[in-house]
Amino acid sequence: MPKIKTNRAAAKRFKKTGKGKYVFAKSHASHILTKKTTKRKRGLRKSQIIDKDNMKEIRLLLPNG
Repeated sequence: MPKIKTNRAAAKRFKKTGKGKYVFAKSHASHILTKKTTKRKRGLRKSQIIDKDNMKEIRLLLPNG
């Protein structure tokens, strides 16, 4: 049987936590920051956890963890 390949685009965007959840960084935090409020920019710095609705798709893209 051939090995299952990891989706490299997904591997660069998602990291697996110790408990098996997946974490990702929010978008829109790199440029055009002058018009965004401080509160909004502060929220963009925090990483988010994938919700369980999308967990199945992420597991298919990252079969090897």
